[in-house]
Amino acid sequence: MPTPNLVLLYVEDPAKSAAFYETLFETAPTAVFPTYAAFDFENGTSLGLWSTAARDFVSGGSGHRSEIAFMVPAEDEVRALHDRWSEAGIAIEQALHDAVFGLTFVAIDPDGHRIRVCMPDKT
Repeated sequence: MPTPNLVLLYVEDPAKSAAFYETLFETAPTAVFPTYAAFDFENGTSLGLWSTAARDFVSGGSGHRSEIAFMVPAEDEVRALHDRWSEAGIAIEQALHDAVFGLTFVAIDPDGHRIRVCMPDKT
């Protein structure tokens, strides 16, 4: 069975978005073009930032109805990312709080995409 390994976000300005995610990931993108930028991760997953102004871009949808999530193993890591991202000026849409699945918060990128940090679900 194929394993998903690429998440694509539709963005207005790939260079601006790449700079944002470079701050978030603390690493440079692996590719930056006028209408596309990408980050590759050690686990084989990639994040692509695709310009809505690209010549071959087509999408009938609108709005942001999903999240990118980073699951970290401990509450202190959730808090540390919250503090580091806040200090870097990254907008926090949902403050640090306890949800049914544990400690979490949500940041947003320049295009309004939601970025959640949480721990694996409590059982």
